[in-house]
Amino acid sequence: MKGYTKALLLSASLLFSGSAVQATEAKDIQSFSLDNGMKIMVLEDSSIPNANMYLFWKVGSRNEVPGITGISHFFEHMMFNGAKKYGPKMFDRTMEAVGGANNAYTTENLTVYTNWFPANALETIFDLEADRIENLDINPGMVASERGVVASERLTGLENSNWRNLQEELKGAAFRAHPYSWPVIGHESDIAAWTLEDLVQYHKTYYAPNNAVVVIAGDVKLADVKRLAKQYLAPIPAQAPPKAVKTIEPIQKGERRVFVQKASVSTPNVMLGYHVPASSNNDYYALDLLSSILTSGNSSRMYQGLVDKQVALGVETYLPMSFDANLFYVMGVASPGVTATQLEHGLIAQINTIAHDGVTDTELAKVKNLKLMDFYQSMETINGKANTIGTYELFFGSYDKLFNAPEAYNKVTPADIQRVAKTYLIRSNRTVAVLAATEESDK
Repeated sequence: MKGYTKALLLSASLLFSGSAVQATEAKDIQSFSLDNGMKIMVLEDSSIPNANMYLFWKVGSRNEVPGITGISHFFEHMMFNGAKKYGPKMFDRTMEAVGGANNAYTTENLTVYTNWFPANALETIFDLEADRIENLDINPGMVASERGVVASERLTGLENSNWRNLQEELKGAAFRAHPYSWPVIGHESDIAAWTLEDLVQYHKTYYAPNNAVVVIAGDVKLADVKRLAKQYLAPIPAQAPPKAVKTIEPIQKGERRVFVQKASVSTPNVMLGYHVPASSNNDYYALDLLSSILTSGNSSRMYQGLVDKQVALGVETYLPMSFDANLFYVMGVASPGVTATQLEHGLIAQINTIAHDGVTDTELAKVKNLKLMDFYQSMETINGKANTIGTYELFFGSYDKLFNAPEAYNKVTPADIQRVAKTYLIRSNRTVAVLAATEESDK
């Protein structure tokens, strides 16, 4: 077994020194800031005649307050619905006309817009983005239309996703103070209640240039990016910085439980949520590897211990990148004939075994190898590079931390895995959510 472990570590070390690493180094990333506070990072990469632009806005559901929950996600829709120069539907049509495409997503921490395009369309992309940043048309008709879309999205999402059903209820119980307690899509009553004034002020505050990090990667030149940024983005005025999120979730002092009844569920679903530190904490890497040990692949602990033994139809874990302390999620779907209690006990037993007995060098080396391969695969494309650069800049404090990530993963020991399991994945720090057609009797 030691020989197998050494082989895995050798494979990982080859990844460290392989072409994927050499393709992008910290010195290749150049950055500058405009006078209005917008930070722009540039990676020149002429491997293909394309480029992309990622706009990371530092606004997500953590920046909301009761009464306007879901408003961050709402702007993900509104930002495509017309501005001063490019009216309704023109953003997509203009981008498609030059061979480009786009997407966007909202999380608890960020709202991110992505543009992919031929490199010779760079100026058009700057023009499009500057228009909707400075001159977004927030009119009653468009707001009413998109409000209906988002309300429908919330309803169908909860109906169709057991994960979302459980996560919404679990977060509401696990967080008593921090804004992570509500879902990114918001509460139904808040979606119906945003005012035009709420929307205008929110856009002015959070879509100010001093609240953004922009990453451009591909067949571009720094000089051209600077010229276009000064022409299109620099004239947009900065705003007063958004209010800081000051709330720190109090330490949980005992297990919390919720039950969700859903008649259409054929077998129970169980979700566990454990409070863990923010991604900037040094324990992030050990927790991320622990997640992989539990559920990544057919040789993982929970697959072998629960799926192979027909206790669960499926298992998964989720550790979100996060500005503030968040949750480590574990979820399982019961096999036919298995009760929610049996599944819950099975999930917890797998965690407790690691906390009590630790993990082997071999299984840790395996997940390190998989993690490193995933990491370097994400750095093989200009899209992956732009996303990863921005992600590390925001969640880890600096983009250059991404070049230390392989070493940070490699430093994690079996003792570290056991320690984080014993520290965080404990009963008093746990919230349990059960979704089933009927609730089990107390008897």
